[in-house]
Amino acid sequence: MKFTIYQESRPGKRPNNEDRIAYSYSRDALLMVVADGMGGHHHGEVAAQLAVQYLMDVFQREAKPAIADPFLFLQRGFNNAHEAIIDYSVAHALSDSPRTTCVACIIQDNIAYWAHAGDSRLYHLRRGRVASVTRDHSRVQQLLDDGLINAAQAATHPDRNKIYTCLGGFDAPEIEFSRKTPMEAGDLLVLCTDGVWGGISGETMAALLGDANLMQAVPVLLNMAEQRGGPHCDNLSLVAVRWEDSYSEDPSSSVQTQAMARDEVNTQMGQVGPLGRSQQAAKADLSDDEIERAIAEIRAAIDKYSKP
Repeated sequence: MKFTIYQESRPGKRPNNEDRIAYSYSRDALLMVVADGMGGHHHGEVAAQLAVQYLMDVFQREAKPAIADPFLFLQRGFNNAHEAIIDYSVAHALSDSPRTTCVACIIQDNIAYWAHAGDSRLYHLRRGRVASVTRDHSRVQQLLDDGLINAAQAATHPDRNKIYTCLGGFDAPEIEFSRKTPMEAGDLLVLCTDGVWGGISGETMAALLGDANLMQAVPVLLNMAEQRGGPHCDNLSLVAVRWEDSYSEDPSSSVQTQAMARDEVNTQMGQVGPLGRSQQAAKADLSDDEIERAIAEIRAAIDKYSKP
């Protein structure tokens, strides 16, 4: 596999960053995950952390060096992460279960497989155009599908942030899967939260990213989304990968996996403070013991559902 990948997460104008992003790759497979903890529910950042960390942990165990059945992996991963979130809410006697959206994608053998629940999106960009995009599990998308509103009305609709399925909560998640999607050299996959796509169209993404260096172009795209988000801009998180058949001129952002061992896995988690706060805010709100206890609880919830 040869690809260029870059990820970045920002709080926007919110005090906490409840988004979580990560990618992991073995010699023959790549996994990318984006989760958006739902701020209207307790511990949204915990739900997002559980979803991302669980998928990363299972991938590290099963990608030896490829995933046997990518769609089955995603289905089990989403459902088990959902159960782990419910267990966390029960253990802490929370009045409402934490919730998170999630979109995840596996690429192996030059084929992409993705799944999502909620309104975090995946864009497949090819030759400067949007080849496909995930369908939001939202009230506004239903209105669009029924022809009751148009795209311009959807952009400012008061229910645009209301989704009808996610991970966590007390209803089983509705998981939507892609088709097997062959990747061509130069194809881009962009996984992002609504803080990004709410201010940036797919066409703008395709134009901005195009053939550009992702390490330079993604921050420009996020700057634009944050500016358009205004004084109440939501968290912004994005993972972008360009599939390649040759080395990138910039070795700092290019990955070539042929030399990796069969059982070797490399994982990169997005850089955010403990439980989504900045480091300074986390220190102000939580003691060191409380932070360590929260991390241990997340690990215990993940381990319960990570047994072969």
